[in-house]
Amino acid sequence: MHSSLNPAVLRDLRAPRPYPAVSLAMPTHRTQPDNAQDPVRLDNLVREAVRQLDVDPAVTRERRDDVVAELKAAVAELDLAYVRDGLVIFAAPGEHQAWVVDRTVPERVVLADTFLTRNLVAADAAQRPYWVLAVAADRITLWDGRGERVTEHTGHGFPQSRSLERPDSERKERVGDLPSTFHSEETRQFFRDADTALAAVLRAAPRPLHITGDPAALALFTDAGSAAHDAVQVPVGGLAQATPETVARAVGPARAEEAERGIADALAALERARGGNTYAAGVDEVWEKASDGRIHLLVVEEHYRTTVRAGDGHLQPAADDDVDAVHDIVDEIVESALETGAQVDFVPDGTLADAGHVAAVLRF
Repeated sequence: MHSSLNPAVLRDLRAPRPYPAVSLAMPTHRTQPDNAQDPVRLDNLVREAVRQLDVDPAVTRERRDDVVAELKAAVAELDLAYVRDGLVIFAAPGEHQAWVVDRTVPERVVLADTFLTRNLVAADAAQRPYWVLAVAADRITLWDGRGERVTEHTGHGFPQSRSLERPDSERKERVGDLPSTFHSEETRQFFRDADTALAAVLRAAPRPLHITGDPAALALFTDAGSAAHDAVQVPVGGLAQATPETVARAVGPARAEEAERGIADALAALERARGGNTYAAGVDEVWEKASDGRIHLLVVEEHYRTTVRAGDGHLQPAADDDVDAVHDIVDEIVESALETGAQVDFVPDGTLADAGHVAAVLRF
């Protein structure tokens, strides 16, 4: 199962596939007794996907059998005991993937020549991805943070490590010529190498950065390079060898403070936009501006979802069982905004009650 989205993975998912590329999405449950229904609902959804493949005249029998086999392989690899709030399965000739997300998704089956990625994109944005760099004199690790979870990043040369033992250390101790760990040129070079690797990561996937370590390590790392100059410093040592849970707890207070500042900044930006012609509110108006690429900042309540029908350039409310309705219009707005370079901020439910639960600052 996959859970970490990055630009390279997203580009691959959005690439055209031989028809039919099947996207299957369903809400899931983390706890009992609600999660008992998940296997049954998944089985029913796979049956619906097979039915659509069977009745589609554009799908040959060979292609149908290939995609059905991939769907069943994806389901067989799942462990529904470890799902979260949503499940997305992709299957196409010769390939399959299953994604678990920390955001509910509407139940649906889509056959197309590309995979449906908007639910993954919106879930990823809602988690506010961040990096955590844990610095020590002999080891530097990088952590991929999404919400309350962190996992170790093992690309771009991370983790980096070295031995602190020097062959001639005893002789230098006798003559008083042994530099301290954080004053040695070896440590400075070690940190410079890590700074270069970190800069490559931030270019590939720009995110807020937290850097942890003893105060001496933090001072030397920021002095040795430039990649971490704008990072939030968390002066806690020992995290380069720590568990993911320990790293997440250590940066939790700093992340909470950042989130509060981010909410205040987003609301202040919306208030300033009200005074001019750079403000939009409500799902219909914001959807229109997102489609036109006019959004600079999109602000959405965390759990806001609505079902609509699109027609004549406007959205109309629709029932959840309307087969022609769009059930994930908010995720579609988020994806459109991100694709055109907008910033997307999620705020607590009820924060934008007077704005229809979604609002935006416009570029023009």
